[in-house]
Amino acid sequence: MAEKNSIKSLLVDPLDDNNPITVQVLGICSALAITVQLKPAIVMALSVMVVTGFSNLIVSLMRNLIPNRIRIIVQLVVVAALVILVDQVLKAYAYDVSKELSVFVGLIITNCIVMGRLEAFALANPPGKSFVDGIGNGLGYGLILILVAFFRELLGSGKLLGIEVLGHKGATLADSTGLYAHGYENNGLMLLSPMALIVVGLIIWAQRARNRKLIEN
Repeated sequence: MAEKNSIKSLLVDPLDDNNPITVQVLGICSALAITVQLKPAIVMALSVMVVTGFSNLIVSLMRNLIPNRIRIIVQLVVVAALVILVDQVLKAYAYDVSKELSVFVGLIITNCIVMGRLEAFALANPPGKSFVDGIGNGLGYGLILILVAFFRELLGSGKLLGIEVLGHKGATLADSTGLYAHGYENNGLMLLSPMALIVVGLIIWAQRARNRKLIEN
């Protein structure tokens, strides 16, 4: 039972109490860069989750074979190989999204979340738990990315996944439908990078207002 609870905590804790972005303050750059639309944010979240999970697994399997003095180099090689694999899969099956993400998939190699979990967890724990830890932290990271992208795309362009959900904005109110027919206007500020930081800040505020134990004394 203790083992089951431990595995569960590895998946659940990064979603709230130990979230990589809102608690550990890691991976902020991608939250600013690729959350204008929901689709690339989802793809980026899945990419990081795959890389984090499998890099944790591989490094954990090799943890007793890696000399301490070259462990960072080995970790970078493992992460780089996985990132290249993910990038090639995206180019093969989601080329448009791959172009939108541009260099940001490659920058997963330097993502603090990935390297942080390798150093803090995979080098000291068995493969199974390390894999779950990687998936959990990838989910926690992805959750924030998707939340930020949801609000930015919805309020900034009135769409979700490229689909108009607030109505159609025509040349005049008479030509418009939905909220636009009542004078609603998209908030162009939501499409600017600084608004991603503000949205992340609001999420952190809401999280700490709900979970008081996260507030520092």
